[in-house]
Amino acid sequence: MMLRLLALLALLWPAMALAQSWPVHETTYVNDYANLLPDDVETRVTRQLEVLREDTGVEATVLTLGSRRGFTPTDTMEEFATGLFNEWGIGDAGRSDGILILVLRDDRQMRIELGSGYGTGYNREAQDIIDRVFLPAFRKEGYAEGIEDGTDAVIDRIARPHAAGTPAPERDGGSGGGIGWLFAGIAIIGGILIAFSRKIRDRLSRCPECDERGIHTKRHRIEAPTRHRTGKGQKITDCPHCGYHAVIPYTIPMITSSSSSGGGSFGGGSSSGGGASGSW
Repeated sequence: MMLRLLALLALLWPAMALAQSWPVHETTYVNDYANLLPDDVETRVTRQLEVLREDTGVEATVLTLGSRRGFTPTDTMEEFATGLFNEWGIGDAGRSDGILILVLRDDRQMRIELGSGYGTGYNREAQDIIDRVFLPAFRKEGYAEGIEDGTDAVIDRIARPHAAGTPAPERDGGSGGGIGWLFAGIAIIGGILIAFSRKIRDRLSRCPECDERGIHTKRHRIEAPTRHRTGKGQKITDCPHCGYHAVIPYTIPMITSSSSSGGGSFGGGSSSGGGASGSW
């Protein structure tokens, strides 16, 4: 009996080794597996996405990986992003308004993957954000800067307008100089608001001890997860007013096959391949 079992396992092993697998998410906001973000930047980006979800219900998430190699084989990075988006179920199931910002450090590729609820006009907007915000910073190895500013732009130019029912601006030209100046003015005002909004967001959270605003929370990854073991991290909270300090350990799930991905924290949204890509 034991020999038969071993023979069966030998036959099944190649198929098991080729089983589909995807990255799993530690949180529904930022999963920096390529270690591109300092703790303070990761905290600010997380807060951006938290506020977006609180205000609009839109689920947007940032994922960084070294490479897509080693996960489910796909012909293109676009296919990988769409498959991962649907595996996680990003966005509301009814609205399909989720957003995935995917950065592949070693592959030198990135993508903004949009849920199927976005019109094609937002594909052009995503491409413009990649070309004007993400890639210039990435080409200078400024990954933290590019991800933070790019996430700001995605929220302000795609997520919030779509949630408000605003159609994406046309970007194919021929509409006259007046419209061009209008969009330029909007872009300038948006940049100013982004700069001030970071300071405002840093003051939103309240201390559980003294109830003053301005609490600082960050996550410190001690040990990254693999496909064979869980990782370890700490959530560190400090209050500059009363000196409150708390360190809470947490476990980072293993990178496992899709059958145990545990992606139920998202709302069950889907993507049909909309969005935009870039490389540097």
